[in-house]
Amino acid sequence: MVSAALHGESMDLIRWGIIGCGSVTEVKSGPALQRADGSRLVAVMRRTPDKAEDYARRHGVPRWYTDIDGLIGDTEVDAVYVATPPGNHLESALAVCAAGKPAYVEKPLARTYTECISLIERFREAGVKLYSAYYRRALPRFLKVKELLDEGKIGTLSGVDYRFTRPDHREIRADSLPWRLRAKESGGGLFMDLGSHTLDLLDFLVGPLDEVRGHAANRASDCAVEDTVTMEFSTKHGALGTASWNFAGGPTEDRLEITGTDGRISFSTFGDEPVSLSTRRGDEQFPFKNPYHIQQPMVQTVVDDLLGKGQCLSTAESAARTSLVMDTVLSEFYGGRSDEFWTRPESWKARL
Repeated sequence: MVSAALHGESMDLIRWGIIGCGSVTEVKSGPALQRADGSRLVAVMRRTPDKAEDYARRHGVPRWYTDIDGLIGDTEVDAVYVATPPGNHLESALAVCAAGKPAYVEKPLARTYTECISLIERFREAGVKLYSAYYRRALPRFLKVKELLDEGKIGTLSGVDYRFTRPDHREIRADSLPWRLRAKESGGGLFMDLGSHTLDLLDFLVGPLDEVRGHAANRASDCAVEDTVTMEFSTKHGALGTASWNFAGGPTEDRLEITGTDGRISFSTFGDEPVSLSTRRGDEQFPFKNPYHIQQPMVQTVVDDLLGKGQCLSTAESAARTSLVMDTVLSEFYGGRSDEFWTRPESWKARL
């Protein structure tokens, strides 16, 4: 029933299963699968039985599992949301693909560009859809930025500048590192988790990035992964850009500025302050409040795409482009990222 419906027969409801119902699914995404039109969450999976059962009970989910095969094999699950850390994305998504079911995978799509391409090729061969949870593409504030750019409100694009600073190093202890700071689980440091959001937004707003160059370092964190990153790039139309992330800084900053020949658009990646437009005609503010279940707009585009009613704004291909940018910037720091670098002798840790 499920596979037939998703391969051409008419249907009006997508029934979801979640692999890895951790913290990201509590508010951001799990309830979004329940609230989106034409969508229902019917099963969840977590390896700890008590936690799986507790999540299902609190969120009103009919069934729970402690193994991936059980959830994927559920005949009432039409599509699967992979919400584990990136270190498990490749294995879990390939299992979903083998069952002939579409997958919506948390960002980044995988630990490396190589893993992303493996996923894309396997899903393409199977004729199954694959999506990535770069949900900011569907938020009203960023759709407004894209509208302003597409309407030529700032003229010809001439420059892009992004600056992010946060004192995360003060909370890091080598004896209790979270998965986001273990390369095997995350693919790198916080740049992979947070920097990917901004890079994907730039891909969405100004087109795929080109001529990417960058450097990474560890300056203050008590761990082996990068905590500072700088990069240069050009947009598809030739405008030059710079971006920097400092997770070992004193102040806090999150500012993206897109400049054109007639003005500038300013906003943040993670805040919800108004989008600012400055031109010769004056300044204009566009206030937006992010939705409480922040992934719901993106989930809706995935559901609509699966039901043949619309198009998803975050594809596996666009997600892979973002991973390629990150690999390019981090390659020197890790001594290459085309292989499973976390399994090599940790020569990149010796510099600490």
